[in-house]
Amino acid sequence: MYFVIALGQLIASGTHLIAKTLTQNIEPPVVLLFRVMIVCIVFALYFLFRGGKGIKKIDKEDYPLFLILGFVNIPVNQFLFLQSMEYTSAPNVSLAYSLTPAFVFIIAFFFMKERTSYKKIIGIILAIAGTIIVLAERKFDFNSDSFFGDILALMAAMSWAVYTVLGKKITMKYGAIYSTFVSMFIGFIMYLPIFALLPEKIELEKFTTVNWLQIFYLGAITSGVGYATWYWVLGKMDASKVSVFNNFQPILTALMTFLLFGDVVSMYFVVGGILVLAGVYLTQRG
Repeated sequence: MYFVIALGQLIASGTHLIAKTLTQNIEPPVVLLFRVMIVCIVFALYFLFRGGKGIKKIDKEDYPLFLILGFVNIPVNQFLFLQSMEYTSAPNVSLAYSLTPAFVFIIAFFFMKERTSYKKIIGIILAIAGTIIVLAERKFDFNSDSFFGDILALMAAMSWAVYTVLGKKITMKYGAIYSTFVSMFIGFIMYLPIFALLPEKIELEKFTTVNWLQIFYLGAITSGVGYATWYWVLGKMDASKVSVFNNFQPILTALMTFLLFGDVVSMYFVVGGILVLAGVYLTQRG
């Protein structure tokens, strides 16, 4: 169980770095198009080689939930995630995703009437304070690209929390891999008309071999293995307990950027990150 969780967090942390370097050369909407296309092909081949084993008939009452999951997953979460990478740093995006447990708690409290406690409330306040400190490094320049990217990352983290909470029921009923495939495929279909309306165009001559390998990682490894393992664990643990493991992402991502690129981690990020981790820890203990 914990090996799978560790694998998923390692994949997610690597995703932040790869997405950051990739979006510097290829426009995020184009990256998303190929990313989702690849993961849908990978899942389709998986079920084909298994002779259709694992494919289940979806009950009519679950259609709306699958449609919501597909929309939240691709046109919202992954779109915002890749767009944020174009403007802000990988550690900042990973820090935003470490707020997922707090977002999960808020959703559970207001919409699922989950009972709360002082520890949870204090934890959320600390987590929000930590995020504000990280954002303060940009001097709250609302016109700066970095600040805009941080806000997009926070919105992406919120949508991931929604995807996590809503997906638990579906995962337990249809299985992690099939649930992920269906939500990915639906999201891909929804994204096609959106992409057609965007100004970005596909320019294959801009793609290098490294870019294709990066897109394959984002599609097959992150969206395929990473999402499936996330839903698999979600089917065995409470959403709030699963989401708390996102707290490892800013630490792993910051460590990777230091080792691979020599980036210096600022004091704002260290202090804010500690507060976020402490806040989320209290939220879970509550």
